[in-house]
Amino acid sequence: MGLLTASGPGVERLADELAGLLPQARVAVMTSDTTADATAAADIVRAMEGHTIDILLGTQIIAKGHHFPDLTLVGVVDADLGLGGGDLRAAERTFQLLYQVSGRAGREHRPGRVLIQTHLPEHPVMQALAVGDKDRFLAVELEERRIGEMPPFGRLAALILSGGDAQRVKAEARRVAQAAPETDAAIVLGPAPAPLALLRGRYRERLLVKAEPGLDLPAWLRAWLGPLKLPGTVQLQVDVDPMSFL
Repeated sequence: MGLLTASGPGVERLADELAGLLPQARVAVMTSDTTADATAAADIVRAMEGHTIDILLGTQIIAKGHHFPDLTLVGVVDADLGLGGGDLRAAERTFQLLYQVSGRAGREHRPGRVLIQTHLPEHPVMQALAVGDKDRFLAVELEERRIGEMPPFGRLAALILSGGDAQRVKAEARRVAQAAPETDAAIVLGPAPAPLALLRGRYRERLLVKAEPGLDLPAWLRAWLGPLKLPGTVQLQVDVDPMSFL
């Protein structure tokens, strides 16, 4: 059985396309591989400031705190890839990243322009970015969370079971879900394969608990999970109010 996931074109492929389209341009690549230490990053910044680079191509690390006074054009390829995957905070993270990278252009006396490639132009993130209205995005995001009773209008807990035997992990995840105490204040979703279903040779199943704000979620989880005995080959990780959903 195959698995298809969305992926971008890759920095190397984009560099090849740029070489064909703009053969005279001086292109530098900035990724975690090419800037493995502070010295390498500083070299690229100095090259940009010294106008020995025409196009700086890279991953999201470009958006993090670098100041290029004469940069006037920023382009983002496949800007909406981060909006998928079932992550509650996907929209806010995508907005934050694109807002940051947009701020790299036109920071000094010369005006800047930002081009964003998206397959979802009607998404609230893209609409807010198009008009530069951060408050508009925040209002839409907050209202969607209120309707869905998601944080801050509710609480979440992520349970990840992992092990080397995929079927054993699935079976234990189902057993854990079936043992959940009955309550009107919480609902258990799953189990289902985690977004990172295989990590370092271990298969991963995820349960997501969605609870009302008034529920003492840690105490409820202890009452549920405390009596359970898992085999030594299966590990359980509990994350209350998770920041990551991988």
